[in-house]
Formats: sequence, structure tokens, C-alpha cells
Amino acid sequence: MLTFVLLGMLWKSPRLTAPPPRAPLPGWWVALLRGVTTAAALAVIVIGVVGPPETADNLAPWAFYVTFWVGLVPASLLLGPVWRVLNPLRAVHAGVAWALRVDPERGVRDLPVRVGLWPAAVALFAFGWLELAAPEPADPRLVAACLTGYAVVQVGAATVFGRDWFAHGDGFEVWSTLLGSLSPLPRRNPLAGLEAVRPQPGLAAVVLVLLGTTAFDGLSRSALWTTRSVLWATIGLVGVTAAVVALWLLGTWRADPVRGDERAPLPVAFAHTLVPIAAGYAVAHYFSLLVFDGQKVVALLSDPFGTGADLLGTADRAVDYTVVGVGAIAAVQLTAIVLGHVVAAVAAHERAVRLFPPRVALRIQYPVLASMVVLTCAAVALVLAP
Repeated sequence: MLTFVLLGMLWKSPRLTAPPPRAPLPGWWVALLRGVTTAAALAVIVIGVVGPPETADNLAPWAFYVTFWVGLVPASLLLGPVWRVLNPLRAVHAGVAWALRVDPERGVRDLPVRVGLWPAAVALFAFGWLELAAPEPADPRLVAACLTGYAVVQVGAATVFGRDWFAHGDGFEVWSTLLGSLSPLPRRNPLAGLEAVRPQPGLAAVVLVLLGTTAFDGLSRSALWTTRSVLWATIGLVGVTAAVVALWLLGTWRADPVRGDERAPLPVAFAHTLVPIAAGYAVAHYFSLLVFDGQKVVALLSDPFGTGADLLGTADRAVDYTVVGVGAIAAVQLTAIVLGHVVAAVAAHERAVRLFPPRVALRIQYPVLASMVVLTCAAVALVLAP
């Protein structure tokens, strides 16, 4: 609330300018990096299929859920949209398009504009269900099968619609790109990067799905959630996500759409302001997981196929739970959530003063701010819940 009051007093007109475009990496660097990640992805799938059947001994689920999914957040926040550069699906698509004599840029038909980011929202919700509601989400064989199926669907769609599909349909790349808008590198204002996120169909859905699935993950790990059945987990996941969506619509819905350069209704025009809240919640929720379970990945790398090898000399290394104290974890969690809320409030104010005269801009933010406060308080409650 204090942030909102100060913004109303001191920030009466737009102040953020579009950041300069990021200098692209040389083509050979991109090819090299994608070659490495493609080889790593294939190795994870192979290990998932032929490696040890027990989750604790198989590298695949740990590499997928911890190194990739959890590690994607800090990597993108720090370095920018890293998965757009590293995405092995883009490398596979280039090869498939070449083999089929299909233009990799255009595909065989145009992607309708109204599709927007909706495919990415669907992909992220499907991943959320796999992680939080599937019977054995960490089963190595299931992880390998899901990765293979996801690759087939994504590369197939890109072959039809062209390589731009990945910026609309690959949920992981879309999430990394949104997080990357907050990156301070190279010499960028994270707030200006966030303001540069343009409203488009499905943008709000992507961020709301991420908030909903992360919120349910926190709820399901607490003492408040006692059932572990697939049915109730699915109902809980859908219910929590629907509640987050309803809260956001309640705070942003208007009878008349917002008219500005974006020509988008309020739920979409302000959807980018949810990105720092989602990022803060993700850091708070997964920080300890990355610190502790990330050590397990290092140990399993020494013996990826369960043959008794010790390639890196780390096969017998146990997880050190003293590397970060409880107090430090709590400090990181609360800092991430509060900082995410503050950045979201500033981003919302900047967008409001761009679209409305000063008095209208303040009034239009009251329900938006209320929604943000509720989301932030819920995040704190779930992170601190026993």
C-alpha cells in the first residue's frame, strides 16, 4: 500500500522507455549451444528409458524437474530469455524442416494472430498436472515418454506454422522470455524490460496458470492438504488455478475495454504486472529445492546409467542440508515475494499512467492493487505454512 501511495504522489506520467534490443549472439554460438542442449536432452531421455528404474537412482527426473524447470527461473531472471537461445526443439525443427523441404521460417500455413500465447498456457498447465497430480510424476520412464511426446508435438506444430511457433506454443520458452524481461543484463532497466512486454491473447492465461499451479504446489505440500489421490489433486489444481483467475478478473474486469496503443482489455493490458509476482513466488517456492536437490543431480551425473561408475568422483556424495540455514531460506522467500509485489505495483502504475489521465490512472489501480495484495499475502501464507 505504501508503494502505491508513493507512486501516486511522485510518478504522475510515464517514465520508462523501451530498452535497446539485445545484441544477438553469433550464429555459430547459437548452433553450438543448441547442439549441447540437444545432446543433453537426448541423454536425459535415454537415461530415463534405460537407466535405473528407481527415481532416487535415475538422473532423468532430477535433471528435468530440478536442473531444468527450477533452474530456468534464476537463469532467465539473470541472463534474459536463455531458453530461446538454448531450446533444443528449435534445432530439431530446423533438421526436420530441412528433411521435409519445408520453409523453417514460414512453415506451410500462417499462425492465426488470435492464437497468441494460448498454446503455451495449455502446455504449462499440462506440465503442472504432470508435476502435481499425475500418479508417479518422477517415474523415469514417464519423464522420458513425456519429454519425447512434448518434443513431437512442438516440432510438429513448428513444421506447420514455422519457427515462430515456439514463441507462442512452447510453454518453457514463453516462461523464460517473460522472466527474461526482468533481467538487468546487459545494462537494462528491468522495469523498462517488463513494460516492453506487449499485451496479446493468452498472456494473462500463461501467468495465471503459473501462479495457480505454483500456489497449488505450495498448498499440496502443507499440512492443509492431506489427500494424495489423482482425482483430488486434479480437482485441487483446477480449483486453485480457477480461484487465481477469478481474483485477477475481479480486480481488472471492466465493462469498457482499455483503449491505448495496445487496444486490449484490462486483464490483458495489465497481465505483464503478474510476471514479477509469479517470479517472486517461484524463487520463494523453489529456492531450497534447487539448493538441496541440485546436489543430487551432481551425484547422479557420476553414474548416470547405474553401472557403479564414478565419473566425476561425486557418486557417493550425500546432500548437505547445512549449506543454507533455515533463516537464510526464510529471508530469501520473503524478500522474493515482497520484491515481486513492489515491482508489480510499479509496473501496474506505469501502464496505468500510459493509458489514462492521472486521476483515472489512480482510480483504475485500486482493484488491481487489491488483487495483487491478496495474491502476495496468499503466497506468503503458503510459503510459511507448515
